[in-house]
Amino acid sequence: MNVPVRGPAVGPKAAPRPQRGAALLLAMLTVTLVAALAASAAWQQWRAIEIERAERQRAQAAWILAGALDWARLILREDARGNQTSGNPDHLGEPWALPLEEARLASFLAADRDNSAESVLQAFLSGEMTDLQSRLNFNNVIRREGQGSDPQGIQLSEPDLESLQRLYEGLGLPVTELRAAANELLASTRLALTDPQPSRTALLPAKFSQLAWLGVSRESLARLEPHLTVLPQRTTLNINTASAEAIAATSPALDLARARRLISARERTPFRSLGEAARVLGTSDTPPLSDQFHGVRSEHFEVRGRLRLDDTIIEERSLVVRRNLDVRIVWRERFTRR
Repeated sequence: MNVPVRGPAVGPKAAPRPQRGAALLLAMLTVTLVAALAASAAWQQWRAIEIERAERQRAQAAWILAGALDWARLILREDARGNQTSGNPDHLGEPWALPLEEARLASFLAADRDNSAESVLQAFLSGEMTDLQSRLNFNNVIRREGQGSDPQGIQLSEPDLESLQRLYEGLGLPVTELRAAANELLASTRLALTDPQPSRTALLPAKFSQLAWLGVSRESLARLEPHLTVLPQRTTLNINTASAEAIAATSPALDLARARRLISARERTPFRSLGEAARVLGTSDTPPLSDQFHGVRSEHFEVRGRLRLDDTIIEERSLVVRRNLDVRIVWRERFTRR
């Protein structure tokens, strides 16, 4: 009996395997692209929110600091009104001389029912006013004689230059620096009258820090700042607010000991006239006080405001001039730091 021999079974042909690696790579690229687009959109939205927040803070700070400046001007105006009726001098016991300690603005505002204490902007305001006539005026070293635009009518005021020299010597600063700065100021003032073109001389300083344009070093500026300033016109030194160093520098008949005697006397009772101060100093061969260099009233004040918004600090400084009841702004500057 013949048994059939079976060969290998022949089945249907096997199907090719799908390209699963290429599909996975495409899916990963798609996910990466979508994630990048989403991140870019989120970053753009965050940036727009930050810009809007910064702009809102800038606008809010501008309004708050402008209001603080107007408030300071009102205080100076009311002080001038009181001085007119009572004849009082300007001294460090008046309301304008009291600094405003940092206070939260929200504590002065009534929040409505739609706002909680946590939703109110965290803003803190502080500030102070300084009598700039408590300091010697560097611009006093320029003396104008006659009328018109004759440069030769502008000279150095030797008495005022000697006062600044005594201040420099008392603070241990180089007098040669002072002389060079005064001569530079003289040259700039003369050229400003006749030559509208740019020149080699420095710009005329309008602020104390700009004395560096005349060659005053940074170290000297730091030492001089409590006793020296730059004001737009000639001023006298208010002996009710000036430092002992500034008072002693104004006259060769004064020294630090006599100046400190004046300060001790004014702390008890502010001087209403130069005669009262002269009686405290006693008699001497050279009159220590003169209405050409000294006074008991002030017209120039610096107003400083400081606003803290979250982690940002915005500061503003302004020079105001008071003429009777008119208080005007000469210049303002604002800067931000974190």
